[in-house]
Amino acid sequence: MILDACFVNDFGGCFFELLCLKVGKATEEMWKSMSDAEKAPYEVKSGQRKVKYEKQMKAYNKKQENSANGIGDDHEVDALQAIRRKLKDPRKNLRNWRKGDPCVSNWTGVICTMPQPDGFLHIQELRMLNLNLTGKLAPELGQLSNLTVLNFMWNHNITGSIPKEIGNIKSLKFLLLSGNQLSGPLADELGFLPNLLMFQVDLNQITGSLPKSFVNLISCRHFHMNNNSISG
Repeated sequence: MILDACFVNDFGGCFFELLCLKVGKATEEMWKSMSDAEKAPYEVKSGQRKVKYEKQMKAYNKKQENSANGIGDDHEVDALQAIRRKLKDPRKNLRNWRKGDPCVSNWTGVICTMPQPDGFLHIQELRMLNLNLTGKLAPELGQLSNLTVLNFMWNHNITGSIPKEIGNIKSLKFLLLSGNQLSGPLADELGFLPNLLMFQVDLNQITGSLPKSFVNLISCRHFHMNNNSISG
């Protein structure tokens, strides 16, 4: 009985650690003989350990569920949520971004990989073209380290600069941002994308000169930069 209580309720502390080792009738009688005031400190500590245990189990179960059925990296989910907060979605195209797993629940525009060697799914593409989105592009885009396609074309009203953090996505092959109101100069970091094949920022409000780092984009075959205010 005492042993069961120790495991189920996690009655810890020096006193109950002893009880868990010595589960005879005498120790049970000792517990019964204690007043409520004497028991109180142990019960408080037990409650605290129980809360901590339940929190740990919840996190563990979530990770196990994700690894079996969907995305396994909480950082990617957090990045998507940060990206969503920077955007405005008047037509509610992204309404399903609030629940479930991005891969399993098929969030609009989110394309995932097949299970990878680590056992997880990862975000491979963001297809956000022509969704009438406004707002800005979040720097958290740079946390999607498995992304190959980043496509926000033809939303017309996305403003602000192109986040320099996109330069962290070394797997990126297609950077497609045409047909918005993106402004400011192109960040030097965008020239360090070794696998980039297509760079499209035409029909925006980009200013300044091309970064010298663009000489490193040796795999890129298509630069579409017309209808901006690029100088130099």
